[in-house]
Amino acid sequence: MATPLPATSGSEGAETHNPEVALSPFRSHSRCCFPFVNAGMKPILLQGHERSITQIKYNREGDLLFTVAKDPIVNVWYSVNGERLGTYMGHTGAVWCVDADWDTKHVLTGSADNSCRLWDCETGKQLALLKTNSAVRTCGFDFGGNIIMFSTDKQMGYQCFVSFFDLRDPSQIDNNEPYMKIPCNDSKITSAVWGPLGECIIAGHEGGELNQYSAKSGEVLVNVKEHSRQINDIQLSRDMTMFVTASKDNTAKLFDSTTLEHQKTFRTERPVNSAALSPNYDHVVLGGGQEAMDVTTTSTRIGKFEARFFHLAFEEEFGRVKGHFGPINSVAFHPDGKSYSSGGEDGYVRIHYFDPQYFEFEFEA
Repeated sequence: MATPLPATSGSEGAETHNPEVALSPFRSHSRCCFPFVNAGMKPILLQGHERSITQIKYNREGDLLFTVAKDPIVNVWYSVNGERLGTYMGHTGAVWCVDADWDTKHVLTGSADNSCRLWDCETGKQLALLKTNSAVRTCGFDFGGNIIMFSTDKQMGYQCFVSFFDLRDPSQIDNNEPYMKIPCNDSKITSAVWGPLGECIIAGHEGGELNQYSAKSGEVLVNVKEHSRQINDIQLSRDMTMFVTASKDNTAKLFDSTTLEHQKTFRTERPVNSAALSPNYDHVVLGGGQEAMDVTTTSTRIGKFEARFFHLAFEEEFGRVKGHFGPINSVAFHPDGKSYSSGGEDGYVRIHYFDPQYFEFEFEA
């Protein structure tokens, strides 16, 4: 591996604490040599959480970045400079998931305090409180922003459910009665997203299964098992035709959104906590590292806490970015593809902007 390049210049608006950053060029052992992200601009460091990051998510335009963690705070930031726009206060437990609708009017969060909450994005006002029997693990708006879904954990004697609410019907919210509730009797849902056109949801389970549930009837349309362990994250491509999964079995995999046909596999030596697809290039970024319980027993060098970049077609790694002092729990590409963000077990969110070499790079087959 080539010598890491030191960070040289700052970025306005970022909060000041900046542990040493190394953006390392990575020479692949096989087909390519990639002069990776140069350290001409050090990453923007977002410090707004006291506990480990659980999920980060951009809105559709990419001007805002929402972050949630194992503390009760939901933060929203300007992605261009790392300035904190505000917080959504109300949860009393760890917040596991966050989503914004297509026009960024509403924000949805799910928490270990046994609630899913709807917020006004601009004012921070809580618009709805949906109480559940167990922790809310995943949540999301459909493409139109009118229907929300969330899944609850299998715990305290309660089984895992996926609930669907239509926000256009106030009685569903007032009475806390979803128009559909799907029981998941086998292994609990650990990650879920809306499929194309809002016709179904795609759910990853603790046992490694992938299910496609109809948003109209609730029936299982497709069931596959390509992972051997828990699926930690699912993220769709920009056009929603594909999605990538991240699993504890040390792999991330690419699937067709409609058929759930397995397309590609990206292999690492550590559990993969999150994976995201570039909107512009055939690139996928993976974040992970050791299990959190093992982190203190090793150095950061051995722990492999880098974000790792793979080519989508060739399944080969071509770059790594260091920085976090612990496993990366969530990664996300900016919708314009010019930067990406990562949130870690260390409680920090880092926004990395790519250098011009990244956009000029061509992978040699």
